Amino acid sequence: MSDLDLFQDPNPNRGDGHLSGERFSRRAQRSARKRQKRKRAGGRAAVLFALAFLVAVFGVGGVLGYAWLDDRLHPPDYSGTGDGSVVLQVKSGETASTYALRMQADKIVKSARAFVKVAKSDTRISTVQPGYYAMKLHMSSKSALALLLDPKSREASTLSVPEGLRSYETVALLAKKTGIPLTDFTTALKNTAALGLPASAKGNVEGYLYPARYDLNPQASAADLLKMMVDRFKSENANLAAQAKAAKMTPAQIITMASLIQAEAGTAADEPKIARVLYNRIQQANGPAKGHLQLDTTVLYALKKRTLRVYDKDLQVNSPYNTYKVKGLPVGPIDSPGGTAINAALHPAAGNWYWFVTTDPDRKITKFTDKDSQFAQFKKELDAYLKNKGQ
Repeated sequence: MSDLDLFQDPNPNRGDGHLSGERFSRRAQRSARKRQKRKRAGGRAAVLFALAFLVAVFGVGGVLGYAWLDDRLHPPDYSGTGDGSVVLQVKSGETASTYALRMQADKIVKSARAFVKVAKSDTRISTVQPGYYAMKLHMSSKSALALLLDPKSREASTLSVPEGLRSYETVALLAKKTGIPLTDFTTALKNTAALGLPASAKGNVEGYLYPARYDLNPQASAADLLKMMVDRFKSENANLAAQAKAAKMTPAQIITMASLIQAEAGTAADEPKIARVLYNRIQQANGPAKGHLQLDTTVLYALKKRTLRVYDKDLQVNSPYNTYKVKGLPVGPIDSPGGTAINAALHPAAGNWYWFVTTDPDRKITKFTDKDSQFAQFKKELDAYLKNKGQ
């Protein structure tokens, strides 16, 4: 083979038309390759743009996420032992998470989370007692916890208000315990609207100063303390309207009835039975008492006395509280009833009793009957008791 043979057309029968088509095909291929390159370039640009966008978004999110995580792991906190003074109340049944929110709101600590984090690391947090604590402003969480755990920080001023006190007896007790002048309490009692009394009270505080144990805020005024007791009444009797309706009574009638039960009962076990006697007397208008309750305690309330011996002259007092003269319930409560007395007024025991007599007040023995002969005998037993006591 000569060198010329290397350049000979292997297909000598093809014409010039084939050569033109081949050139066209090559140009088309080159164009296609260019289009593919442009597509690939555009695709890479789109991907790079998308990646840049995602990086930007997740980059900001990462910063925010880090800030959030850092805030959770290292919540803001004051430093030092604080300044100024403020009183913190820890309420019964509260956890550190609950009162920490008030500490933050009052600027005792910078954040509730910081305090809770410190508190959870100290098992003594469970020993913090309900009450009022002398705290400072702008305290580190560690310093705040130290004060709560220090018995000296707790204002150990508590007051137990017994059941059955009249309103003027209650304020006298408050004045004695707190050192607040009695005149401050008597003045506060005149502004009953500020005390938040329920509508059923009709502006009369009697019966609505709830008897209970209270932690006393050392910074509270006379009005604050009275409102605290009224608020407790409302809290303890939140469903009173519905309960009274079920008993076919009004809330005011229930509290008045409960105050009578409270005044007459020697023990909680006697209260439902006394309630039944009172209902029987009211409902039996033609009974021996002609619809009168005939309670010495209501007469003594009208006379502002406390005694076991009531004389015939006492029964003549002209008062809407004298149940020997007025039929049915008196005009309002005669003391502050407790929860068991209120429950007895709502749910009296079943029975036909019409009379009861506390024959031995020392041992709190009360006897019940539906026979007037037994009632007369019970009164003789009481007279013997009083004579033995020199009354």
